[in-house]
Amino acid sequence: MSKLDLTKTDKTYYNAKINPEIVFIEKANYISLTGQGDPSGKDFSEKIQALYITAYVIKFMHKAMDNDFVVPKLEALWSFDNEKYASISMDEAPLKIPRAEWNYRIMIRMPDFVTKGQTEEAIAIAVNKKQNELAKTIEFFEMEEGKVIQVLHIGPFDTEPQTLKKILKFSTENNLQQNGLHHEIYLSDFRKTAPEKLKTILREPVK
Repeated sequence: MSKLDLTKTDKTYYNAKINPEIVFIEKANYISLTGQGDPSGKDFSEKIQALYITAYVIKFMHKAMDNDFVVPKLEALWSFDNEKYASISMDEAPLKIPRAEWNYRIMIRMPDFVTKGQTEEAIAIAVNKKQNELAKTIEFFEMEEGKVIQVLHIGPFDTEPQTLKKILKFSTENNLQQNGLHHEIYLSDFRKTAPEKLKTILREPVK
């Protein structure tokens, strides 16, 4: 039985070049949960665990229906108080805004055939059978980013400002304005991959 692998069937979504480019991202469905604080903290890692537990419950539900899929990559939307930090540019934000003040929505994309009802059923299983209370905070989330600038960042997260400068320069040269939240797709498992080998898609919705 073959498995659906979104990283192979949706190459626009899961591939980026080392130089910024404009692509168009269609509507997609996710399971997600939100929070605020340092991504290196225990709370963030526990939320990731809850998300993956639920994703695998959904996967095995569909495997039993002969509709198996590979659980996709972890993603996150990042934001901060735009009024408080209005003077800080995109590339400066990771350096000047305390990690404790960042808001996030961590996500795992779901195939189109996964429904909201199935997600709610999986959440209940994650809470009641897998004993993961954090799964209660997971929701079925829809997003259509549309026009975005994206680029592939290679290396540790603390060097992302260098890549964000490329996006900012590209945006200025093409007279584009930010039109959504900063989006990261973690192509590498940052728990197991050496920092210098990490690959992350950085994506900025624009208009």
